[in-house]
Amino acid sequence: MTTRYRIDRLGSQGDGIAHVERQPVFIPFVLPNEVVTAARIKDRAELISVIEPSPLRVPPACRHFTVCGGCALQHMDHSAYLAWKRAKVVEALKSRGIDAPVAETVACPERSRRRVVLSARRTEAGMLLGYNRALSHEIVDIAECPIAVPAIEAALPMLRQLAKLIAATPQAFHMTVTATASGLDIAAEGSGKLSEAARRTAADFIIREGGARLSTDGEIIVEPRKPQVDFGGAVVTPPPGGFLQAVAAAEDAMAGLVLAHLAKAKRVADLFAGSGAFALRLARQSEVHAVEGDAPALAALDRGFRSATGLKRVTPEKRDLFRRPLTFKELNAFDAVVFDPPRAGAEDQSKQIAKSEVPKVAAVSCNPTTLARDLEILLSGGYQLKAVTPVDQFLWSPHVEAVALLEKPKRRR
Repeated sequence: MTTRYRIDRLGSQGDGIAHVERQPVFIPFVLPNEVVTAARIKDRAELISVIEPSPLRVPPACRHFTVCGGCALQHMDHSAYLAWKRAKVVEALKSRGIDAPVAETVACPERSRRRVVLSARRTEAGMLLGYNRALSHEIVDIAECPIAVPAIEAALPMLRQLAKLIAATPQAFHMTVTATASGLDIAAEGSGKLSEAARRTAADFIIREGGARLSTDGEIIVEPRKPQVDFGGAVVTPPPGGFLQAVAAAEDAMAGLVLAHLAKAKRVADLFAGSGAFALRLARQSEVHAVEGDAPALAALDRGFRSATGLKRVTPEKRDLFRRPLTFKELNAFDAVVFDPPRAGAEDQSKQIAKSEVPKVAAVSCNPTTLARDLEILLSGGYQLKAVTPVDQFLWSPHVEAVALLEKPKRRR
């Protein structure tokens, strides 16, 4: 049934929230104070029309917006959008009783996403390649993507052909595509086991199209050129499908904040170090102990360190920090700590840092909720929160990164 709604505010996922008999109804692609009509099913509604648009409403950048589930907020004025992302961080901190200075959001440029995860599936009508419709497994076939770097957007027809070559299953699968200095690095997951003939065909195709690497389920099919990513002058080849900050400019911004805060530290522990985005930059000014649970990522970091010049010592340690966090006694050997955990945060590790005497800490997070929890732990251990900076790495999505900088005053003897 189509009903008229007035939108009260935006929810955490970017949906508008209206209230009917004190019950929230979630409506995507709307803005606060708009009057809209929408078709309701339980607590969600599909937008039909905007009767009274907000002055903050702007034309979307992509023809697929509202159909493709990749973006939620292309229709929102950019300044208001950045303020909304900052507010997400502020509210997460307030929920834990933390009143701290929060900087303005570091903006994310269009066409800057160097790493995208596409969905693909073979159908009778042809190969689908794109993103899932919101709250659905339906793949929306895309012809453009204004968040992606031009090298990825221009390669969409080629990637669709490649998906057809490697689709050894009728089921949907994923292709992580990374634009590197040496070409596209393509990692498929769940595409099925390839025959020898299919492997040769796919390998020839990648070579002909100038790709850097193709892997399926972690196995390298062909690697004409090693994918290369620059971490502050140190060149790294990440493992197939390995984690990489999605936007180089966002990574630079976060690293700049971390490096400035830890500038005087002689020895730094980089926890959840990945392939070295922070560790190898920090090694320009400090000795670094890089701790990471993923062996291929740690090996990539170590190779990047050994092939670079002008770096101080970097020592790698493979360790599952969720099961075995560095203890406060181990941490006391360092002048500073940076940690950048997955979305689940670093609760147990934060408890150890809180008990330590490490003077400076930089906490990097892609989840304001778990960041706030971890900061509460650190503050209870005597740390002081000096600054929090939101970083918009995932343009037009509800996700926001943040860098929090902390100090612990020296105890008087």
